[in-house]
Amino acid sequence: MWDERYSTDEYAYGKSPNGFLEQNYRAIPKGRVLSLAEGEGRNAVFLAKQGYSVTAVDSSRVGLAKAENLARENGVSIEVVHADLAGYDLGENRWDGIVSIFCPLPSAQRKTLHRKVVAALKPGGVFLVEAYTPEQLKHGTGGGNSADTMTTRESLLAELQGLEFRHLQELEREVVEGVYHTGLGAVVQAIALKQN
Repeated sequence: MWDERYSTDEYAYGKSPNGFLEQNYRAIPKGRVLSLAEGEGRNAVFLAKQGYSVTAVDSSRVGLAKAENLARENGVSIEVVHADLAGYDLGENRWDGIVSIFCPLPSAQRKTLHRKVVAALKPGGVFLVEAYTPEQLKHGTGGGNSADTMTTRESLLAELQGLEFRHLQELEREVVEGVYHTGLGAVVQAIALKQN
């Protein structure tokens, strides 16, 4: 599905970074950042332009090729990794920041991934996430049609034990990101810190 979605010249979700990331990236310590389900590179390239060393992981080779092109267009370099998040090894105490922007995984897979995120962050590292909540199904402005791939404030609290939340909020906001995320969206946003 994702290779097909990314196979046009247009960038499915645009070339600009996610708004929540753009407003809050300074919460992430300078250093190595892992961007989960990065797609066509808009968030990874933005972070690289801010001076981070960025690794972008995605299951779509087509998306990652476009991410590399976007990086070249912007005069930065990013590392791309073609992998399914279900089997991807995030490492331990490895990343200064991990970013998850609209990463729609089945809940069982998301729970496993979030455990890996907690282990993979360095002490003092930050996890920044924006995801659709099940309320998004009422809007139909992106995120698919399965509540199981959506996230709530409560699920993040349960799945990210070991992190201290600096920001955790469910809200509705205008999401304008390419042709697939446009309109009022129901989202959960979080910034969580791994204690030293």
